[in-house]
Order: sequence, then structure tokens, then C-alpha cells
Amino acid sequence: MKRARIGIIAAAVFAVAAVAFAQAKPDFSGTWTLDPEASGMAAPAPGGAPAGTGGGGGGRGGGALGNGPATVKQTGDTLTIERTMGDNKVVTSYKLDGTESKNTMMGRGGTPMESVSVAKFDGTKLTITTKRDMGGQMVETTETWSVAGPVLTIESTGGRGPQKRVYKKTT
Repeated sequence: MKRARIGIIAAAVFAVAAVAFAQAKPDFSGTWTLDPEASGMAAPAPGGAPAGTGGGGGGRGGGALGNGPATVKQTGDTLTIERTMGDNKVVTSYKLDGTESKNTMMGRGGTPMESVSVAKFDGTKLTITTKRDMGGQMVETTETWSVAGPVLTIESTGGRGPQKRVYKKTT
């Protein structure tokens, strides 16, 4: 009887630990650099930028991380991304609890462009859905982030169609 109880208790502890491990949210913190080959893009153009890529958030610029490098800081319930676009440092921040986050960046022609995003975890993946007004037309993009060791994969839909970006962690 005593052995049976010990076995049941051990099984319960193992089950709780397994569920807790499965529910663990990944940490996306680090500096990430685009891997053009793994992303199915052309070889880098002179100057280091991948060929066939342009600027702009959510379009060919690669969404939240752009073409990298980008530094991601994840603390508690916030994800902050710092990257450079041209001569400008761009910082975007997302609440990870499913509530709205607003970010402003310079759009075409130097016009400020506001975006509204909702970020939330679905198991070990992070989904960020962003809406922005692009010249009177509301555009919605969805990014799904997943990380496996030193590799971050971001799959996006909307804007210019489905894209997959693969980044390598450099720090």
C-alpha cells in the first residue's frame, strides 16, 4: 500500500512538472541577424543587405526585426525590439498579455505611422498581429515567432503575402 502511494505521488509530481515544462514561454532576448539563405532569399547584395529586400515595416523589410541585426529584450510581460533603419534607431514594444500596444515609426515621406498590435503566446509560439493605416487602407499582418536554440523563425502573413524569416542569434 505504501509503495502504491509513493508511486502515485511520484507520477503526479512528474505530470505536473511535464505540464509546467510544456507551458514554459520561450525567451526571445538577444541580438538576431537575418540568415538570407535559410530565409530563401538571394545572396547578400554589396553593402551587406540581402538582395531583393527593401525598407518599411511589415513589407519586404521583414516585419518587427527587419533585416537585422536587431536586439530583442524580453522582460516579464513586455517584448522590446531595437533596430536601425537607415540612420534612425527604431524601438518597438509589445505587451505580451494580449492587450493592445501602440508604436509609431516614420513611414514613407517622413510621415509618422502608428500601428496597433496584439501579442500573445500560443504554447511556445508568440503571435503578433499588427494593424496600420497605409494611406487610407487598413493593413493587417500577423507574425508567428518560434525559437529553437540559436535560431529564431518568424513566419508572417498579410501585407505582401506569406514570408518566412530565419535569424541567427549573435549575442
